[in-house]
Amino acid sequence: MKLLTLLEVGNLGLAGLVIFIIFVILIVLFMVSIFVAAFVQIIYEWNNEKKFSRGQFWKTVLISMLVGGLISGFVCGGM
Repeated sequence: MKLLTLLEVGNLGLAGLVIFIIFVILIVLFMVSIFVAAFVQIIYEWNNEKKFSRGQFWKTVLISMLVGGLISGFVCGGM
């Protein structure tokens, strides 16, 4: 009996491909999240004197990445 690995892809040598696909998804999600956070910052500071702090910016990036990960998992994992 084989031990389970983090990425169970069989003996076809596809583990590198799967890791590469996951890495590309994470990079794309990070870039999209940066744009979403910048857009939210622009809207937040548009007509107000309030400032969007660095902590709020990175929390927005994190929340956007989590939502994007959920959507990606739903689409890639099947409906």
